[in-house]
Amino acid sequence: MKMDIFLRSLGDPGFQQGVAVDLDVNQSTVSRTLITVSEAIYSKRNNWITFPNTNDLLGVAINEWANTKRMPSVIGAIDCTHVKITKPRIHGDEYVNRKGICSTNV
Repeated sequence: MKMDIFLRSLGDPGFQQGVAVDLDVNQSTVSRTLITVSEAIYSKRNNWITFPNTNDLLGVAINEWANTKRMPSVIGAIDCTHVKITKPRIHGDEYVNRKGICSTNV
């Protein structure tokens, strides 16, 4: 139930009372759950979020992105980051975003 509350709150970041009504819990439960789950995720941040901390690791990351995604000089991406690309010849229209620019979500 905690993840239901947490994800619902992230998906619709309005008032906690609305989430409480939708999930049939008290607003105070929503508030406590947001704090508890946020703290749990934060405590795991070093396991889930990494950054190359040596020149060798930086080079490995750059090469992996260049070789697997054809994105030179990239070392990583944050979820929902749109990176501008050249329109592919095959299915190119599928890569045009709402701003009319070709991009891919990484």
